[in-house]
Formats: sequence, C-alpha cells, structure tokens
Amino acid sequence: MRAVTLESVPSAPAVTEVDTPCPEAGELLVKVAAASLNGFDTAVAAGHLQGMMEHRFPLVLGQDFAGTVEALGEGVEGFAVGDAVFGVALKPFLGAGSLAEYVTVSAGHGVVRSPAGLEVGDAGALGAAGATAVVSLDAVALGEGETVLISGASGGVGSLAVQFAAARGAKVIATARPGAQTDFVTGLTDAEVHVVDFTGDLQAQVRAIAPDGVDAVLHLAGDGAQLAALLRPGGRLASTTGLGQDDVKGQDVTVHTIMANPDARILTALAEQVASGALRVPVTAIYPLEQVTEAFTAFGAGTPGKIAVSCS
Repeated sequence: MRAVTLESVPSAPAVTEVDTPCPEAGELLVKVAAASLNGFDTAVAAGHLQGMMEHRFPLVLGQDFAGTVEALGEGVEGFAVGDAVFGVALKPFLGAGSLAEYVTVSAGHGVVRSPAGLEVGDAGALGAAGATAVVSLDAVALGEGETVLISGASGGVGSLAVQFAAARGAKVIATARPGAQTDFVTGLTDAEVHVVDFTGDLQAQVRAIAPDGVDAVLHLAGDGAQLAALLRPGGRLASTTGLGQDDVKGQDVTVHTIMANPDARILTALAEQVASGALRVPVTAIYPLEQVTEAFTAFGAGTPGKIAVSCS
C-alpha cells in the first residue's frame, strides 16, 4: 500500500510503498478514505519523540482516520466489514499510523461508527484535535460568563476550542496573526471573539479586554509562563505543549498538562455535533496522498484550521 513514511528521524515525510497491515486479535483493518495532519506528526518527523516512544521503521505517520472496515481481527465484536468508521489510531509505538491506504486500529478504543450526516472528509480531520479541545476545556472547567484566552486559536485544536468555548457562553480571547488568520478565527462562530496579535504586546492587549486577568487559558502555542501571568488569582491553565505546575511556581494558578483521550464517548459526541451542524470541522485545505510533502509545507507555514489528506 501507499503510505506516508519516515526512514529515520529527523527526516522529511515521503510517500512510499509498504506492506498492508493485517489486523491482530481485537483489531480492525480500515481502508482509509481521509486523514489529516496534526502537530504530533511534525513532532515525530522532527525527532522530538526520540527516547519517549518506540519507533518502528519504516514509520508510517498519522493519527486521524476515516474510512470503512475492511477486515476484522479475531474476537472483534460490535463492528462489521463495510462499516463506516472514524477515530484516532493509537498504538504503544510509532510506526503504524493512518496516513496510508490502510490502518489497523484497536476495536476497543479510538474508533466509532460514523453517523449519518458526518462527511468523510470532516471525520478524517476531527478525532485528535476535537478530543484535545474537549479535554482541555473540561480540564479548566470553563463555565458560562467566564473569560478564556486561547493561544493558538487558528490551529486545528484551537479552531475547535473557540467554537466549544463560545457555545459554553464564555467570553473568548484568541491569539492570531492580523489578516487571514484573524479573519479565519472570527469566522468560526457567530459569537463575538476578541482577537489579539501574539506578535505584539500580548499582555497589554489581553489586559485591555480583561483588566483583572482571564479565568482560564488554553496553552496550545506560545510561551506558557507568559500566558499563565495573564490569569487572575486562582485561574486555570490547560497546556497541550508540556507546561506543568512546576513551571509556574509562586503563582496562584492551577496548571493541567493535557493528554487527550479520544474514547468512544468523546468521539461519538463530536460526531453528533458535526452531523447536527452545531460544530464545524475547519478543513481549509485538502491534499491527495501523493502531495503530502506540500501538505506538510503548508502546515509548517501556519495554514489555519485543519489540513486534510485524501487517502483513497
């Protein structure tokens, strides 16, 4: 099968031919129709996860997937060949990802059936970013009327988090570059979003909107310590980039280090919201598998929203 692989790390991803995987006991073999890029993929390619997870080469990249069940491993129940499914490919090692024509996934975690009304392109870009946004907002227990600062709002996780936060009735402050990124972020929801330029004086801009500090921060990009300083006393911060409580010693704030868990409950809820029109998957570019090099270049250049890959 064709797949997006690395022969070593750090290195640039390339499309190569590799063996089609066979589902082991408890696994599904999924014929992938759509996938997407995440920051995790670029981190793996850059070699940032060396020593943290086992790497198996040729290493197939990718987390998100949507497609149809092609075969069932021994003992699988609850799925049938031909089922439309989506989710996040989760393995205890790196190398068997979803940016490929086929992927094997555990039938017990990280995969659910796709409901009617969920387009395959949206499904293939939803799982990892959606789960991360939900877990981050739940960690800070964002409530109606509170003010949240979302740093990295134009990215995949951030663009979904903006929508979720607005739906909760929160006052949203979002970081973005002036111009196209700002227009993208303000167009994510009908609710008002206050956009601040992270290349300028961030503290002054945020304090002008929230003089006493913000109630919560989603640290998806940028300087976590700088962002924590914008919280009011007792504020909460959720970080997807590794910031911990020890990094904000002496401050009256709580830090949650986020590890997203795309379980069936979260994936099902995400799918239902997209299918109903309550949530929009912000896919802004779609590349065929053969042009994945260009897709990674666009991702690195800060293209807003989600970059999808057509694998069929």
